[in-house]
Amino acid sequence: MRLVVGLMWLLHWLPLPLLGRFGTLVGTLLFAVLRARRRIALINLRLCMPALSEDERIALARGHFQAYARSIFERAILWWAPPARLRRLIKISPAVPLEQMAAGPVVLLCPHFVCLDVAGVAVAMVASASSMYVAQKNRVFDEVLRKGRSRFMPVRLFSRKDGIKPIMRALREGLPYFMLPDMDFGDKDAPFVPFFGVPAATLTATARIAAATGAAVIPVVATFLPNYQGWQVKFYPAWDDYPGDDMLAATGRMNAFIEERVREAPAEYFWTHKRFKTRPPGETSPYA
Repeated sequence: MRLVVGLMWLLHWLPLPLLGRFGTLVGTLLFAVLRARRRIALINLRLCMPALSEDERIALARGHFQAYARSIFERAILWWAPPARLRRLIKISPAVPLEQMAAGPVVLLCPHFVCLDVAGVAVAMVASASSMYVAQKNRVFDEVLRKGRSRFMPVRLFSRKDGIKPIMRALREGLPYFMLPDMDFGDKDAPFVPFFGVPAATLTATARIAAATGAAVIPVVATFLPNYQGWQVKFYPAWDDYPGDDMLAATGRMNAFIEERVREAPAEYFWTHKRFKTRPPGETSPYA
């Protein structure tokens, strides 16, 4: 693993267009050889985008593998490039909402697009934050990943087993919390809410945290700029009247927002995750 990390460090010296194209090529190869992950992506696309032809879904899945591999290699720049280079490559629209983050608790809602680490860097260059973190099995890679995500301002990372209390505490201390809300972690505190019209076990944590702390929920989505020129990080206006009194309706509103963003950059969404593995009683897994 140290050899891999050393190679990643060397890659950060490459121009982004060259590094990005290399990642795209690797993604094309991975699409051909990673049959199990390819199958998951195609099942997800059949469920979420039934209007597409099978050939269109295959092309979209291939594009996702290319985007995902590209994002992995481009993390070398995020982890080791000097701040001046990152500022040239990351286009932030309209701006990191520092005033709102200073005025009260803020949840930064960050769906699973392949460039989500870019959104983290955009914030970490100007402010401290907190987020959930899954420890990596390899100790060397885990250390590199942690340092890469906190190399500017301090970032407080929580384990999922710690529960919601440390998050609430951090919010009350003024640390914005990066919320990654759109993965299947089972049916605990996760009712079945439509996602592209398919019932999906969806955590209500975003709505519950906002209700308990009065936090503003500000979505942020990071995507590629055209022609390998960098990344765009877009901050959306804080949601009005969120979550309201109905946690289920608030969670549905969140899923609908994510759907809209996915349709804008479909190849960059994380299709290789088993988003629908938890099923309502009586239904079988589509991945079986």
